[in-house]
Amino acid sequence: MIHTIGIDIGSGVVKTVLFENSKEKTSWLDRRCERIRRRDNMQLAKAGYEEVLEEARLKPADVAYIATTGEGENVKFATGHFYSMTTHARGGVFLYPEASAVVDIGALNGRAIYVDERGKVLAYKMTSQCASGSGQFLENIARYLGVAVEEIGSLSRTSKTPEKVSSICAVLAETDVINMVSRGIATQDILKGIHLSMASRLVKLLKVTGITKGTVLLTGGLALDEGLLAALQEELVNEKIAGLTAVSHPDSIYAGAIGAALWGRYRFDKLKQLQERIAA
Repeated sequence: MIHTIGIDIGSGVVKTVLFENSKEKTSWLDRRCERIRRRDNMQLAKAGYEEVLEEARLKPADVAYIATTGEGENVKFATGHFYSMTTHARGGVFLYPEASAVVDIGALNGRAIYVDERGKVLAYKMTSQCASGSGQFLENIARYLGVAVEEIGSLSRTSKTPEKVSSICAVLAETDVINMVSRGIATQDILKGIHLSMASRLVKLLKVTGITKGTVLLTGGLALDEGLLAALQEELVNEKIAGLTAVSHPDSIYAGAIGAALWGRYRFDKLKQLQERIAA
């Protein structure tokens, strides 16, 4: 058995997964997810690493490769680092083998990634850093509206007359929301409008990548937001992209960490083959 660990340090959450690899199958043994909340992300990465090892009753020497992604370049005990776009692509296909594209929606930006059946990136497009289509923006709005993050999706789905936010800049979009509140717009209609605005930008990203059919898997911190998923499905119909279907997965938030662990296994095998050729 070969064990690998993937650690995905995002802007808001640190995710850690432990995988067991054999010639026959690849399966994960444990996972951890911790919100940063002003805590040191490197300490959280170390704690997650130690906890998954303890849960699986493994020692550090039992792990062949520790791979990081996201903002994990400076994790001192890691073996190697992988670009987050490639890890989300690989992790997305592991979670949902039928996926033709992955839409990663993180705390600061969103991106559409066109992938093949192996999880190789064929094309991609990202939102700009200031776009009002991120998890942090949505959390800020929820805080202003007095809504728990866990309630956003279900509230959004009850909306009958959504008030769409048009501003791309997050600062201006927040001003739009303040004006909506002063005009008496219902909370659920504001949230649904924000979801539709975010979904509209994500659909445009998908169109730029060139994908027109198949399944789109949501990953990242907002992957389990049922309101955003419903809005994305709605916008795909509005944009007449009938060949695309948007889905999520219960473990979508771990996609980056999963991809890191899987790429770690791939790199371990390649390094081993190289060492064997040199020794021969």
